[in-house]
Amino acid sequence: MDEDTKVGDLKSQVRRFCDARDWDRYHSAKDLAIGIITESSEILEHFRFKSPEEIEGMFGNPKKREEIEDEIADVLFFVLRLAQKYNIDLSRALKRKIEKNEKKYPVEVSRGSNKKYNEC
Repeated sequence: MDEDTKVGDLKSQVRRFCDARDWDRYHSAKDLAIGIITESSEILEHFRFKSPEEIEGMFGNPKKREEIEDEIADVLFFVLRLAQKYNIDLSRALKRKIEKNEKKYPVEVSRGSNKKYNEC
């Protein structure tokens, strides 16, 4: 389904959902950013203090997997809403950021190593 869905379509779906509920007054940039952080922390709750084996098991458990997917969807909802409300082209922004990161973290320095990060 990801391969068939455009980001613009997702943004429109979020806009329609929010418009139907008259939520614009609750969705300032600050409020949406708070929502992103709040929902992100709810993703983290699933993984905190878990071993890699436990985490793999969670993704194999349909109920736990759905809970994790729901939290990821909540984060995506807030990201899409922020981008939709403030006319941010997510595809362009991601492409630009990857280009910046390619310069900041060249393959020959970064591949398979976190040495650069440990020097900070």
